[in-house]
Amino acid sequence: MGTDTDNFYIIMTNRPKDPGLTVTEQIRTFLEKRGAQVAVFADNEDTSQTDLLKKDGKKASCMIVLGGDGTMLKAARETAASGLPLLGINLGTVGYLAEVETSALEGALERLIRGEYVTERRMMLSGSVIRGDGSQETAQIDALNDVTVTRCGPMQIVPLRIWVNGQLLSSYGADGIVVATPTGSTGYNLSAGGPIVEPDASLILLTPICPHTLNTRSVVLCDRDEVVVEIGRKTAGCTQEVEVSFDGTLLTRLRSGDKLRVKKSGKTTSIVKLGEPGFLERLHRKMSE
Repeated sequence: MGTDTDNFYIIMTNRPKDPGLTVTEQIRTFLEKRGAQVAVFADNEDTSQTDLLKKDGKKASCMIVLGGDGTMLKAARETAASGLPLLGINLGTVGYLAEVETSALEGALERLIRGEYVTERRMMLSGSVIRGDGSQETAQIDALNDVTVTRCGPMQIVPLRIWVNGQLLSSYGADGIVVATPTGSTGYNLSAGGPIVEPDASLILLTPICPHTLNTRSVVLCDRDEVVVEIGRKTAGCTQEVEVSFDGTLLTRLRSGDKLRVKKSGKTTSIVKLGEPGFLERLHRKMSE
């Protein structure tokens, strides 16, 4: 059960989804009339996480995210270290993360203020890039949905070698691979033919993207497993190049001999649940479109 001890709320708005900030101001007015403090961030890229999460020394009770699932993923990245609960207000199509519709907005905010909600902790992934010479180029980066490797440049097959806990699992050519969380199972993983998983589960999904073989399928791993994706060479002397992204945000490019290491993150994303339609009902609605 939530509490409103700090009585301070952050609104993060995807401005293209709320161009006149109409819904944003509706929420701000509603909360302030009930004695809450509110900070609004609409595509403010220069705000530090410290500034974002505190006001006058007070820690925020919740971040209200206006947009769609993409905006929720951005908010999850920016708040992962804080554990700040996120409440998604859907301004796009039917979403899985931003589940409150504007038609039910005031009722949802009333329950939020009264503390009539629970929080659901969602597993995240952590990944880092290791260059062919053994150097680690990037610090660990977290993702709520997925970490993906996709081809770039000419339409060529990417040779991949997949290692799990130091043991070679498989080698194949594909357009790439999706390493997903249960939350991300309804994202790129689903589009690539992977399974749908209850979002509060804890496991790792490996789904090849357009594999050039008939016997390559998704693999479901334990959340304690460590996955390494190695970029191979199609032919001798030919260097492949791919892109790595975390929740759809491009991180860097890998070349033949480079590796991507992915494992369960020590951080989680906290999602506010207000008794709105559950995952299975939203899934039914999405698949009936």
